[in-house]
Amino acid sequence: MPAVTVDDLLTLPRLPKPDAATPERKVLAVETAPSGFEGEGFPVRRALAAIKPEYLDPFVMMDQMGEVDYAAGEPKGTPWHPHRGFETVTYMIDGVMDHLDSNGGGGSITNGDTQWMTAGGGILHKEAPPEWLVQKGGLFHGIQLWVNLPGAKKMIAPKYQDIGRSSVVLLSSDDGGALVRLIAGDVAGHVGPGSTQTPITLLHATLSPGARLTLPWRKDFNALVYALSGRGSVGSDRRPFQSGQLAVFDGFGNRPGLATAGETITITARDTLDAIVLGGEPIGEPVAHYGPFVMNTRAELVQAFEDYQAGRLGMIPAEHA
Repeated sequence: MPAVTVDDLLTLPRLPKPDAATPERKVLAVETAPSGFEGEGFPVRRALAAIKPEYLDPFVMMDQMGEVDYAAGEPKGTPWHPHRGFETVTYMIDGVMDHLDSNGGGGSITNGDTQWMTAGGGILHKEAPPEWLVQKGGLFHGIQLWVNLPGAKKMIAPKYQDIGRSSVVLLSSDDGGALVRLIAGDVAGHVGPGSTQTPITLLHATLSPGARLTLPWRKDFNALVYALSGRGSVGSDRRPFQSGQLAVFDGFGNRPGLATAGETITITARDTLDAIVLGGEPIGEPVAHYGPFVMNTRAELVQAFEDYQAGRLGMIPAEHA
């Protein structure tokens, strides 16, 4: 069960009841995320890996980390590594992760906290479970999302945001059957605490069995829904949808030559369904992505590697070297 819950959904601000006349987005595809390992060997599901990149813009990658209940000595993280050209977002649903970076940012995130790191022109960082968790073991579940930056912002100064669970905006569906945790962006006039360089919306929804969640959605944003756990359906035609699958809605930000987007997206739960819902304004620029760098051209990637090797992306703090 996600750490951030409420005893009575009916006490929360409610999303508006959907108007039958409002156009709804259709589901283009539902794809199953492949599994893999990250960092020092922790299990992930590559939520976006089965989807065409042009449907994902401005998102580059999203991994579901866990859900896994580690035994003593098993928890793993990622060692020091560089980034340039995008933002990393780590949302801990359950468990604890420590973050350190070469720009002085960092701290522990746990049970509903989010860390938002703008790598910009370059940064080194590491993410790892605290030593006490390594020794004891315990539940670990979260997501990491990579949000692209437009070319004009790829070399901005690095920035770190610590978004505590208490600052996340909690909302209820119109019928009280779903809890929405709004981390960033705007939904029906409610604004999440995350400050984004690229316009996006990011939220985590928990739907009770049989509940239906209809979200107002910006017409200039794409729309993606990833099932963390449970079963249900997506869209007005109720396409089957379950744990480890990503649904892509049509529209893609109303880019030329693509379908006109509707103004709502719908999720229906068969049993308790947890889902990440995200969308953003497509950047529409070439993407050159290799390893920890996301740039516009191959030449910029080569420069990023040269800058990293020369120490121009930051240095590991002496006390952690």
